[in-house]
Amino acid sequence: MPVYNPPLRDMQFVMHEVLKVTDEFKAIPQHADTDADTINAVLEEGGKFASQVIFPLNISGDTEGCKLDQKTHEVTTPKGFKEAYKTYVEGGWAALSCDPEFGGQGLPLVVNQCLYEMMNSANQAWTMYPGLTHGAYAALHTYGTDEQKKTYLPKMTSGEWTGTMCLTEPHCGTDLGLMRTKAEPQPDGTYKLTGNKIFISAGEHDMTDNIVHLVLARLPDAPPGIKGVSLFIVPKYNVKADGSIGERNAIHCGGLEHKMGIHGNATAQIVIDGAIGTIVGQPNKGMQAMFVMMNAARLGVGNQSLGLTEVAYQNALAYAKDRIQMRSLTGPKAKDKPADPIIVHPDVRRMLLTAKAYAEGGRALAIYCSVLLEKVHHHPDEKVRKDSDDMLSLLTPITKAFLTDNGYNAATQCQQVFGGHGYIKEWGMEQYVRDARINMIYEGTNTIQSLDLLGRKVLGNNGATLKKFGKLVGALVMEEGVNEKMAEFINPLAVLGEQITKFTTEIGFKGLQNADEVGAAAVDYLRVAGHLVFGYFWARMAQVALREIAAGNADPFYTAKLQTARFYFAKLFPETATLMRTARAGSKVLMDTDAALA
Repeated sequence: MPVYNPPLRDMQFVMHEVLKVTDEFKAIPQHADTDADTINAVLEEGGKFASQVIFPLNISGDTEGCKLDQKTHEVTTPKGFKEAYKTYVEGGWAALSCDPEFGGQGLPLVVNQCLYEMMNSANQAWTMYPGLTHGAYAALHTYGTDEQKKTYLPKMTSGEWTGTMCLTEPHCGTDLGLMRTKAEPQPDGTYKLTGNKIFISAGEHDMTDNIVHLVLARLPDAPPGIKGVSLFIVPKYNVKADGSIGERNAIHCGGLEHKMGIHGNATAQIVIDGAIGTIVGQPNKGMQAMFVMMNAARLGVGNQSLGLTEVAYQNALAYAKDRIQMRSLTGPKAKDKPADPIIVHPDVRRMLLTAKAYAEGGRALAIYCSVLLEKVHHHPDEKVRKDSDDMLSLLTPITKAFLTDNGYNAATQCQQVFGGHGYIKEWGMEQYVRDARINMIYEGTNTIQSLDLLGRKVLGNNGATLKKFGKLVGALVMEEGVNEKMAEFINPLAVLGEQITKFTTEIGFKGLQNADEVGAAAVDYLRVAGHLVFGYFWARMAQVALREIAAGNADPFYTAKLQTARFYFAKLFPETATLMRTARAGSKVLMDTDAALA
């Protein structure tokens, strides 16, 4: 059976020793008094919930899946899911980082980030039910009317109601300008919506009394394309003036998707047949509000793969220490046994260290993004808010795509460590591979993220935001450039920092002549940028570890961190050289292929 131990020590290292988050919070009035002990205590309890309550339901939930009653359109979640959700709500976990005005606890977003990493490790399918609510909450908190906030946010904050995002339709995925769902204005100011949505995660379930669907639809006079999309609140049950639940709305689950993974989550086909809704924000400005939700979801999906990377690594490591097969190439290591544990073999260590390096690098990036998001929402200095928003915009597609690509890679490598047993359900590894695969697809495929990064976030402002991140890299290089002990981390980072400027300029010039050049280079470009970001954080983590060791700290945690940093820079970071070469190969070898693809 699989195991999971919350990585609290590493979370504490990133938060308090590398990023010093409580120092950052001192400039934010509502978090100025938040200390490390409070954060650590909350996350320790959160780790218990993840490992003791929802982790035991992961394999059984995958086996059982969700069941739809075709007559009532009600969905039953796997055994134990509903009870675990009740425990989650009673523990106050839903309200952790929500606005106190609506019943939230008002803790920093970094606490919620770490809690959700642990819950994703424990049970991604279960975690998606409350997880999607955070995106819906964020959209309504930003663009909802006072009445909408009063009606919905307290219930979503407490976890009494969950939320969804209803975007995709059978004929359109990412291209939301093609959607056909209609919204007809009514005399009382509401709207009647009609249409069909598919792939709606947590779209129907038995865990809460109501589900708040945020639905994209078109008004009768809407302009064509994406500029004619509006956003609506369409609850499963209409809500009365006093906030209580009213009659059933004309929105229901018409079917459940039969999926490769995340079987414990209800991925619903939603039928909307004259359902009553209220508009969020301005008419034909739905994408403005939806992007609040989508960006939150993209960070959340990166966090899903971070969680899977961690739990897959933990299980592969435990197995590699226990499983004996053959002898070490340099002679027997376990002389009292007929064979050595497979962890003595170099390639097994390569697979384990790949997962470990991607998990720990991803954790640093995810926590950094949560601090940026905090500044965007709450920092009193307008310039800091703007700079943080720019940086977060740059890092969001990297977080979504780089972490999910790495997560699938890591899960597959960890499955490989198990050999034949990795292919067998009872060990849990094949589920991690299946679950990890969706994260590369939904909330905008990773190619879409790559196009967003290169086309919009980098070339769209002539590299201005990329240069801001480059300044962070440059400052670290200046600080540690003469430190011989940091050379193995700083030198390759400095070289890539210089190369990426020329690399970006080349692609930009080629793209001006032929836009397909950007499309051809984008996926490779994102991975190069991802390694630049990971390299920066790994160098910072190595910096802290070296300082602690030099100060006489004998904690093996720091030695382990250095060894992992060395592995990352020696074995994973050099991928950038190949990626830049393949990106420079251009679009012709892809687009001049009509005969090959006939």
